[in-house]
Amino acid sequence: MERKPHIILSSLDLERIEALLDKQPGSFAGREALEAELDRADVLDPQEMPANVVTMNSTVRCTLLESGKSNTLTLVYPRDMDGSADKVSVFAPVGIALLGLSVGDEFCMASPTGQVTVRVDGIDFQPESAGELHR
Repeated sequence: MERKPHIILSSLDLERIEALLDKQPGSFAGREALEAELDRADVLDPQEMPANVVTMNSTVRCTLLESGKSNTLTLVYPRDMDGSADKVSVFAPVGIALLGLSVGDEFCMASPTGQVTVRVDGIDFQPESAGELHR
């Protein structure tokens, strides 16, 4: 079994995601994966969150290692999805995988062409380090 990177969540993000899951009827494709990530995460108060950790509403630079293609994505709640290519829902596989990772972490995921490896290269914006604890 592949070892997953260590993840850290803010208590506020955890509460909000669990509330969304409670309201979500039935199952969706990534529900079990998301719940497993929430269960294994270390949880910190928002003001204790290291600046190099992906939290909700963080803007993250990442690279697909196989192609060298870089992307900048913002991890959002489902209600904030507006169809723009640079937003990813925490309920989507990429969003589930990004949540709680630190700069330098990598994760593998399925793609139409097989497995891809994604590396977190940097965080351009994180609400906690910007002092926006209630976003």
